[in-house]
Amino acid sequence: MEYGVIERDIDVDASPEVVFEVISQSEHVREWWPDDARFEPVAGAPGELVWRDAQTGETTTVDLAVVDVDPPKRFSFRWCFAEPGRDGQSLLVTFDLVPIATGTRVRMTETGFREMGWEIALLEKQYQDHVSGWNHYIPALGTYVARLVATS
Repeated sequence: MEYGVIERDIDVDASPEVVFEVISQSEHVREWWPDDARFEPVAGAPGELVWRDAQTGETTTVDLAVVDVDPPKRFSFRWCFAEPGRDGQSLLVTFDLVPIATGTRVRMTETGFREMGWEIALLEKQYQDHVSGWNHYIPALGTYVARLVATS
């Protein structure tokens, strides 16, 4: 297996402007992805994503750095830095938004796995963990957008 790129597409019944807000604003991101998100949607801005283990109460905080903010077309950030802080090797997550007849096609792409310098066993584990995560969170994004549009 290549372990290079993860891509997920989902079509949602909302305008690119609405979807852009959902993927680029902390208050929306925390509704479908992490337990908490702290960042400003400004290129170069630092931020954090926080997950809480429901059983133990322990938290995991992951640094991020916003890379590209191009409303309502693209939002990207780097995360999972190889070294502490927001420098050096990291994974790049990009959300591209394309208008379609029924709303918006969201394409999430995550790259950079091979560039992390991980041993093959860790590379495979990290890649599979991220595949599993996106398989859960991309549908959650669609569900959240549908709920948001239904209540507005």
